[in-house]
Amino acid sequence: MAEQSLKEKTAKGLLWGGLSNGIQQLLNLFFGIFLARALNPEDYGMVGMLSIFSLIAGALQESGFTAALANKKEISHKDYNAVFWFSTGLSACLYLILFFCAPLIARFYHTPELTALARYSFLGFFIASLGIAHSAYLFRNLMVKQKATALTIGLIVSGTVGITMAYNGFSYWGIATQSIVYVATIDLCYLYLSPWRPTLCLDFKPLKGMIAFSSKLLITNIFNHINNNLFTVILGKFYSGQEVGYFTQANKWNQMGHTLISGTVNSVAQPVLSSLSDERERQQRAFRKMLRFTALLSFPAMLGLSLIAPELIVLTITEKWLPSASILRLLCIGGAFIPITNLYSNLVISKGKSNIYMWSTICLGLTQLTAMLCLYPYGVHAMINVYVSINICWLLIWHYFVWRQIRLSLFAALKDIFPFALIAITIMAITHYITLGLSNLYLLMTAKITLAGMLYPLLLWLSGSATFRECLRYLVRKQMR
Repeated sequence: MAEQSLKEKTAKGLLWGGLSNGIQQLLNLFFGIFLARALNPEDYGMVGMLSIFSLIAGALQESGFTAALANKKEISHKDYNAVFWFSTGLSACLYLILFFCAPLIARFYHTPELTALARYSFLGFFIASLGIAHSAYLFRNLMVKQKATALTIGLIVSGTVGITMAYNGFSYWGIATQSIVYVATIDLCYLYLSPWRPTLCLDFKPLKGMIAFSSKLLITNIFNHINNNLFTVILGKFYSGQEVGYFTQANKWNQMGHTLISGTVNSVAQPVLSSLSDERERQQRAFRKMLRFTALLSFPAMLGLSLIAPELIVLTITEKWLPSASILRLLCIGGAFIPITNLYSNLVISKGKSNIYMWSTICLGLTQLTAMLCLYPYGVHAMINVYVSINICWLLIWHYFVWRQIRLSLFAALKDIFPFALIAITIMAITHYITLGLSNLYLLMTAKITLAGMLYPLLLWLSGSATFRECLRYLVRKQMR
């Protein structure tokens, strides 16, 4: 692949990834506001308690084969077909197991209503398994536009269903149905937009060549889900459903923020880095460009979200959710580093080092679990402070593994990241102090967004940021075509 062709494909993928994720998060925001106004924290807490089980089951059915297919040098119909039937069969077995385990889950949380809800909600991961092979095909072939279309349609259809049910008194059943409709709609869109079709030839031999790589990703994905949902489980066990609801709502807004950035970069990072895995210098250059681009977007977006958290929560989903604003502020600080961590892990995976990815994630999860179990008597905010600190500090561990693969020094990485972080922190501090005298929430949030939105690009331009100017030049060229 010629360098110019790769550069153009990467830029195009980032553009479509950015547009796609931007539209998706706006839709999430739109539907999320209506749902939060119609429902209460206990409703979100009910669904939140079950999320870790669905996510772990989803990781088992996917088994890391999406990344394995993306990193495979040569691929055929048999590879996709084997993954399709394996995922479908395994997910059917997992659903039956969880169906009969639903009463045990309800007993763990001391909430009998969870039995019926669990059996209904878990249908979602079985339905999702039908689209794994098609999703892998689109991902490997950088068909970002097609994936964006499917996800957008899924959000619109499922959001409409969820809101309709919530306003008709179905409470947490509306949230569960929304998730099921979302994955079902996406599956249908993937089937329509992907040229690949499964056949009835059940040959699982191609999986043998992928299992060594994918099995480590499977374990890693399970620990990732445990790490990301650790608070929900601990809060559900030791605190009230209301506390779970407040955290779930705050984490939802935090995820909308960092997923926008991560999704934009992840749509191209692994395929591009994998294509350069045999050329260390080119791969390092590509990685550093992505690192600067990620930092350019991540720090202002997440620190800005932290800045406006109280006003945003009250104005969009009403004052009943205000306790979640302080949680959101803390989560957003850690959320600013998540897209960078994801980029680091993509580099490690692109080098075929799924074992490193696995052990690093397991150690991170065990560290967080130990800390949370020790800190839960001291309250939610104490746990979140330590949780965020551990995630940020763990970036040094990730960097060590990246250094071993492409010899990127810590100084060079900090040189790529630190200027954007410093400018974003400075802008948010200035904006905070300038707007201290404003009491009207509408005026206060508008002033914060406008001021920070003007000062950040201005400082980037004055500082001579090459990444910022390169992005502007690309956008200008696209408009002129």
